[in-house]
Amino acid sequence: MTIKTLLFDLDGTLIDTNELIAQSYEYTIEKHTDKQYTREEVLQFIGPPLQDAMQEIDPTQVDEMMATYREHNLAHHDSFVKMYEGVYETIRSLHEKGVPMAIVTTKLRRTALKGLEVTGLDQFFDVVIGLDDVSNAKPDPEPVLKGMNAIDGSPETTIMIGDNSHDIHAGKNAGTQTAGVAWSAKGKDFMESLEPDFLLNHISDLVELVGE
Repeated sequence: MTIKTLLFDLDGTLIDTNELIAQSYEYTIEKHTDKQYTREEVLQFIGPPLQDAMQEIDPTQVDEMMATYREHNLAHHDSFVKMYEGVYETIRSLHEKGVPMAIVTTKLRRTALKGLEVTGLDQFFDVVIGLDDVSNAKPDPEPVLKGMNAIDGSPETTIMIGDNSHDIHAGKNAGTQTAGVAWSAKGKDFMESLEPDFLLNHISDLVELVGE
């Protein structure tokens, strides 16, 4: 089946914000709780909506911790965010070929736009579906379907691309094809275990998947 449209998760897929996210969680946890988490445990919070992670850390302080996290994250955002190798060139090439693309993320729209602007990727994406654009976050199919419909895609010819279980499950739930990225912070084996339709070893693998 020819692939015609692409949906991308943002963090951990196109841009590397893992260290920023981890440090934001560590700062928030230290400020609001007396709990101790290893870096490996903190990395497990990457992917799900922020509220879900804070609910797991301490359900009595969710709003306060979310505010602290976002303040720290935004304050340090620009100095940490960078693209994965080959992302800019690949996305530019796909854009020049006229491939419809959208961002589907669990971040708030304004934070996602900030990451796209810092990296220069914003010029390639007219459609960004953030957490505040939907009623239900990934792995619910709503964000994927909303992004796909916004770029006139159909499930059979669309790939949802991401670095976490929420991305793959959301794509499957929406009926699209799915692609996991081998550079996920959770590792290539973890991504393979989710049984995506494709596993990208490098972002440029997408060029071959997309039909002319």
